[in-house]
Order: sequence, then structure tokens, then C-alpha cells
Amino acid sequence: MTDRSSDDLTARARIRDAAIQLFAERGIAAATIRDIAQAAGVSSGLVRHHFGSKEALRDVCDAYAKERLDRLREEVFSDGHLADPGFLVARHPTMRLLQRYLLQSMMDGSPAAGAMFAKMVELGEEWFAKMDLPIRDIRAYSAVVCAMQMGVYLMQDQLSQVLGVDMDTTEGYVRVNHGIVDAAAHAMLTREQADQLHTAMDRLLETSPKE
Repeated sequence: MTDRSSDDLTARARIRDAAIQLFAERGIAAATIRDIAQAAGVSSGLVRHHFGSKEALRDVCDAYAKERLDRLREEVFSDGHLADPGFLVARHPTMRLLQRYLLQSMMDGSPAAGAMFAKMVELGEEWFAKMDLPIRDIRAYSAVVCAMQMGVYLMQDQLSQVLGVDMDTTEGYVRVNHGIVDAAAHAMLTREQADQLHTAMDRLLETSPKE
């Protein structure tokens, strides 16, 4: 994490940071305690001393990554940094790494990953509720938005192919995020079309056999 403070450069923090980097690059299962220790410049025994097991280390990484991203998001949207390109440029490497890590963690399919997704949906509900949008089911809306955002990163190979730019590069990341911003800024349906589709879905539910 390039923006961490100097007092965070403890052995425990170095191990955590190395684990996040390797988990993001290789996935949770593929990164071993030995790999993490080597990347952090410590012994495998010290990793186990601080964290006990890879599972416990992963729990610490989950909590740190989520808290750090929540804080960065708060700084962007609530502390007036949205209009400051320099802020986003400076924080970009950290945000990108943490996003990749959390995606790998969720793909792992563990209870911790499921709980993290549920928390993302809850935070989304709170965010969208403040916006006073004409949404029929705000929880479903938040869940779909979170899943769609994850899907962008799950389909990196396909996106790289159709856009002609590697999604692991800054150019690819920026191009896709321009698309995400535009998708959020512009409605794809008129209010009338949305009402018609909602009515059709309600009718489907009413007429379908009970499952």
C-alpha cells in the first residue's frame, strides 16, 4: 500500500500487505504461507506467530481491505475529493489493488466472502436511500449493482479482448471505469419503459406456478 504511514511498517503490517498482494495476484488458495513470508522478508514461523494460520491471515486482510476501501470511498464522495483528479491519481494504485484482492476473496466462496458481499449490499442500500431514487426494491437494486460491478472484474479476459486493451494495465482500468461512470450517469430506459417492464415482471410472478 503506497500511501500507508511510516508507523504502519511493522512486520505484521508487511506480512498483511504481502498477503494482500499475492492473494490479489494468484488467488487465496494458490498463495502459500511460505510465498507470503518470502514476499514480506520474514520467516514462515513469524507469519504463523502473528496470525496463526493462512485462514486467520486472510480474515485480517479481508477486514483491512474493506475498511481501507470504505475510508477511501468516504474521502472521495463525502470529503470533497471527487473533483480533485490528483487525489484519485494518488490513491489509484491502492484502490485498484484492494479491489482486486476483495474480488479474489469473494470468488473464494468462503463464509467470510459471503458476509463481505452482504455488507457491500447493505452499504449500497444506505447510499441509494439517501439519493431518493424511484426504486421499487432498493435491496435488489443494491445487490444487482454490486454484482454487476464485480462482473466487470470477473470478465477481465473478455473485456480485454473486445476493447483491445489489457485490463491489467492502467489504460484498460481507466477505459472500463469511464464506461462504468457513463452507465451510472445515463438512464437506459425511460420511466414509461421501466414501468412497463415492472408490470410485466409482476404479471409473470402472478401467473407462474408456485415453485
